[in-house]
Parts: sequence; C-alpha cells; structure tokens
Amino acid sequence: MVKKVLTYAHELLVETIAAGETVIDGTCGNGNDTVFLSNVVGENGKVYAFDIQRQAIDNTTALLARENIKNVKLIEDDHQHVDYYLADEPVAAAIFNLGYLPGSDKQIITTPATTIAAVDAILHRLRPGGRIVIVVYHGHEGGGVEKDALLEHLSNYDQKAVSVLKYEFINQKNNPPFLLAIENIKKSRD
Repeated sequence: MVKKVLTYAHELLVETIAAGETVIDGTCGNGNDTVFLSNVVGENGKVYAFDIQRQAIDNTTALLARENIKNVKLIEDDHQHVDYYLADEPVAAAIFNLGYLPGSDKQIITTPATTIAAVDAILHRLRPGGRIVIVVYHGHEGGGVEKDALLEHLSNYDQKAVSVLKYEFINQKNNPPFLLAIENIKKSRD
C-alpha cells in the first residue's frame, strides 16, 4: 500500500529508534511529532524539540501536559543551534516539517540556510543507522526556494557515508509535500 508522506516518515523513524535513545524534533509546531517521538523513545529516552515561535512552544507544552509526557526538552530557538543544546549526545533520529506553523503567521517560515545548518549539525551527531526525515511543504511563498536549496545540498552528500531518499506523489495537485530521508550508513562515527 502506498503510504501518506507523514505516515511513511513515522515508519522510517520507528524502524531506527530504540527505547532510551535521544531524538530531535527540529520543528515542534503543534507538538504532534514531539509526542510521537516521546512515545517511541519511552520514558528513559530524550526528545529535544525546537521551534522559533512562542505559539509553537505553548501549543506543544499544552499537548505534552495533556499526555503527561516528561521526557521532552522544549527549546524556543532556531533548530540551527542544535549543537549548543546537545553537548556530546549521539542522536538516533530527527524529524523536520518545513514551512510554517499551521494556523499562524504564514510569513514566519523555515529557511534554507537554517534548515541546512540544522540538518548538517544533526547528521554530524547521527549514530550509524540513524535517520533524519524531512517533510517538505513547499506550496507557500519561500517554500520553493527552500526546497530547491535543500535538494541541491543533500544531493552532494557522500553516497558512501549517507543514503538520501526522496518519496513523493507526482499526480497530486497544489504542491503536495514530499519526504526526504537521510540515513547514516557509516559503520562508526568520525
């Protein structure tokens, strides 16, 4: 069965994350992926969830409280600053939903420079077999620029160290989102 983009993104993460590991939600938004990651890593795991908007942090905080989740560190900062918050922790996986926060100011969007910096920083920490999944929403102003920059950047990753997958529907209207999945295939960290 052909899977929806977000469903497939979650499946790719479940395949690689073990209980007790550290993971990242690079764009916590309304908190749905944060809760998903929290459940996958379990109470002994750790989730770092980033967003630049106070509204996203507040929405995620409320959802975490309703779900009684305690293993998440919410960070109101740009995801490109991930290294500042993680010390030397290896990362099992990360997820990004690019674009803007649903139901908020559509002028506040993810940008190519910060997204690429975040992905590169997380990739440097990604344990062997770890994955970064990126759901690319590009039907808004600025989305096409980010999409093109990201595709160009990721296509230059060394294929001996990293596998990069693009999963998309080509017969849907209105710029449907697509998935990029990055897997660390190196045997050990540098």
